[in-house]
Amino acid sequence: MEPLRPEDPRQVGPYRLERRLGGGGMGQVFVGRSRGGRPVAVKLVRPELAGDAGFRRRFALEVEAARRVGGFSTAQVVDADAVADPPWLATAYIPGPSLHEAVEAYGPLPPAATASLGAGLAEGLAAIHACDLVHRDLKPGNVILADDGPRVIDFGIARALDATSHSLTQGVIGTPSFMSPEQVRGRPVGPPSDVFALGAVLTFAATGRGPFGVGPAQAVLYRVVHDEPDLSEVPGGLAGLVAACLAKDPAARPQVGHVLDRLAVPAGEGTRWLPPGVTAMVAERRTMVSSGAHALESEQSLRLGRRRP
Repeated sequence: MEPLRPEDPRQVGPYRLERRLGGGGMGQVFVGRSRGGRPVAVKLVRPELAGDAGFRRRFALEVEAARRVGGFSTAQVVDADAVADPPWLATAYIPGPSLHEAVEAYGPLPPAATASLGAGLAEGLAAIHACDLVHRDLKPGNVILADDGPRVIDFGIARALDATSHSLTQGVIGTPSFMSPEQVRGRPVGPPSDVFALGAVLTFAATGRGPFGVGPAQAVLYRVVHDEPDLSEVPGGLAGLVAACLAKDPAARPQVGHVLDRLAVPAGEGTRWLPPGVTAMVAERRTMVSSGAHALESEQSLRLGRRRP
């Protein structure tokens, strides 16, 4: 997280912004707080997208669909305004780093943590698919690691970018190392595409790199379509399942329910699933948000004191 910059807004809808969380293809994300003190993640749409009427229509439809998604392993959509200038979306704030941040800071996750991650992500995808949504952009940056399990974020929103001037100039929407072959080819995608991305994300979690290497986007996309994934460093207990998820043929991939059955955490196991360094990152995020809440409480108390006769 970073402090707000001078050019950043201080208020979006009913939410007071406190810090920068990060950014992506759609816009900048902030930590905000409701009038009642609840922390939220607020995504502010980029101006060039906000000016696209087609994007606004799709954004409104996708947000409405995403509101229906429940379940423990997703970040609930709590508010949005598709007609605001610019449009914005608010979800429950989950204190914790992204999988990308955690692996970048401390290296690959241990095998047990990777398996727990896979179970949580499969659970989140099952909730998304039950609402007839497809994530389309599951990647390490869209997975938040909380101390009680992972959360999937930004589900159902990538489709709003389809057919915009952004997609026409930037190419297929998605992140090369985590896109399915059918997505790369511009074909219709369904739940099996998310299963492919799940396999790629688990490879990254276990090894620190994607299954199709690095390099120019077009080279990686070619390997996604034509080459077999490099799973040489994926732990043996996970390699078979990950390989099945990364099958080129969508029909050959397991369903998310099967993935969850294979990776489900046995009853009675503890909830401390993250390595110590990543657990410390979670605690740091929680402390930052708590300090913002205390500042808000102090400000509200001061205002109330001024109003007293």
